[in-house]
Amino acid sequence: MAEEPFTEIQVRVGPQPPARLDKALARDVPEGHGLSRSRVVKLIEDGAVSREGEVLDNVRLKVAEGDVLILRMRQPVEVETRAQEIALDIIWEDEELIVLNKPAGMVVHPAPGSPDHTLVNALLHHCGDSLSGIGGEKRPGIVHRIDKETSGLLVVAKSDRAHQGLAAQFERHTVMRRYLALVHGVPDAGDPRLRGMRGVSFETGNILKVTSQLARSKTDRQKQAVVWANGRHAITRARRLESFGTPPALALLECWLETGRTHQIRVHLAHAGHGLVGDPVYGGRRKLSERALGVDGVAACAGFSRQALHAATLGFAHPVSGEMLDFSAPLPPDMEGLLTVLRMSRPNTTQ
Repeated sequence: MAEEPFTEIQVRVGPQPPARLDKALARDVPEGHGLSRSRVVKLIEDGAVSREGEVLDNVRLKVAEGDVLILRMRQPVEVETRAQEIALDIIWEDEELIVLNKPAGMVVHPAPGSPDHTLVNALLHHCGDSLSGIGGEKRPGIVHRIDKETSGLLVVAKSDRAHQGLAAQFERHTVMRRYLALVHGVPDAGDPRLRGMRGVSFETGNILKVTSQLARSKTDRQKQAVVWANGRHAITRARRLESFGTPPALALLECWLETGRTHQIRVHLAHAGHGLVGDPVYGGRRKLSERALGVDGVAACAGFSRQALHAATLGFAHPVSGEMLDFSAPLPPDMEGLLTVLRMSRPNTTQ
């Protein structure tokens, strides 16, 4: 049997090291290797770290300035997920990362029920040998996701250091993401229904703000729910760009996240009574008024087969060069077509 290929990295502990091995190693590992602290912890636990021939497998061990630590890492291995030739809408790419416009209907990562034809399958084929390895595997680094039936922009890491840098930005909430959503009703600070609703407020400029915790629903494990304890903190803001109908019955909102939780926009807007058009999970399939929207407008909404949500803009600092990058993706044809019908069916007002 051929010997498994390894790479050895020498790390010299610098001045005033942290008290724990994992923290000291994560701080002092050469920058070009881009190892996150979680990856360092895994290496320690796997017995891949040594000092003067002694294996250090306890993350809480103390180290001293000048200690020389050896990391013995397996070279990146091929993953079992199949590479599949699937067309991708690439917005920007370099050796560290790739930005793309995901179509509605594509799952990001293989999972039970969606083992292939996912974004990851497509990226494995597209990137090929340009993947330098994420967590010891030749795979794209998924640092954020959008739902299967949501369209729009995603950034994916191609290297460990890019993955680490992007993940840190998402954790600090410094990544700029804006979504376009078509919702039922028209959020307005003057709406008496919203006054006093827990978690709902308005900021200057008639900007809707929803603040809550989110957790898995107790009645449906596939759904997220607004909770006030034992959940994950979440804040969503939205402003109205356009309203449709006479009287107004629908609104196009620009939404942005202070946090990025599963289904966050969909859950928060539904909580405020402004569920997304076409959303089968969070109550976005309501009866609409032909008097307000016209026959064609009501029919177009009824025929819209997914939640009307698009990740329209994405901005972040390049995790290696530090350059600020900003990207935008136009509305996909289905959402653009729906808005066109709504604009033609009945006079609309703009804010």
